[in-house]
Amino acid sequence: MTEKSILVTGCSTGIGYTCAIGMKQRGWRVFASARNDDDLAMLQNLGLEVVRLDYCDAASIADCADEVLDKTDGKLTALFNNGAYGQIGAVEDIATKDLRRQFETNLFGVHDLTCKIIPAMRQNKFGRIIQCSSILGLMALKYRGAYSASKFALEGLSDAMRLELRGSGVDVSLIEPGPIRSHFQQSAIRTLYETVDLENSPHRDIYKQQLKAAKSKIFGLETPEESRKITGKGILPKYRLGPDAVLKKLVHATESRRPKPHYYVTYSTYLGALARRVLPGRLMDVFADRIS
Repeated sequence: MTEKSILVTGCSTGIGYTCAIGMKQRGWRVFASARNDDDLAMLQNLGLEVVRLDYCDAASIADCADEVLDKTDGKLTALFNNGAYGQIGAVEDIATKDLRRQFETNLFGVHDLTCKIIPAMRQNKFGRIIQCSSILGLMALKYRGAYSASKFALEGLSDAMRLELRGSGVDVSLIEPGPIRSHFQQSAIRTLYETVDLENSPHRDIYKQQLKAAKSKIFGLETPEESRKITGKGILPKYRLGPDAVLKKLVHATESRRPKPHYYVTYSTYLGALARRVLPGRLMDVFADRIS
């Protein structure tokens, strides 16, 4: 294949924004998705090809897949399913309808889009499908139950898909970031206010403490160069990295001859994955409780 093309979802902020710019800088033809007109215009002004996508809208998913496959003559090289949001709150405080919406965006929409892209990749006998999961797809923490459940499901679905596609030329990888500088947390906080009755919850005091601590963690858009500069260089791993750390893994997953099944990002993810492997159940609960 002479032209390398990738569809990156959820490009209005954070990881998607940085990865879309970074892949274009590497010579890829990038289709960047977003839901609203202002974000699409912003991305287009950066020289990216834009496509509208809403994971909760089946028609939008179908239109997105058709448009990208049409513009690439059915030869899309890679799909990076990055779009997602975080529903935070204690499990008992989350209405079933809000849990369904979490899965609709973080799992069902991802599944729908991926299944619309796979036939073209099968025909070309080559393709890369990269799913943006999370450390919370490897271990659960308090007040992240809905989000963690959706990412646990994405992990299982993607692992099975990778086995099923063996020999087809289509590789499936999971990127599992820990804390990344992005708008993700602020979006999750807005969702908490919209969906949880904070004042009448038995967890209200903990919510107030966590919300107070989170107000100072506001991050802007970062190009790959800005992200690397803000993170800086150092021997010790940082707790919260910039989105360029995810870009680095995406580059390997799309350009390496042998992409890895799983890519951990941030020290927190490596530590969490190790703890899950070596700690017995009760100690794992203590560990998860301490870091929640």
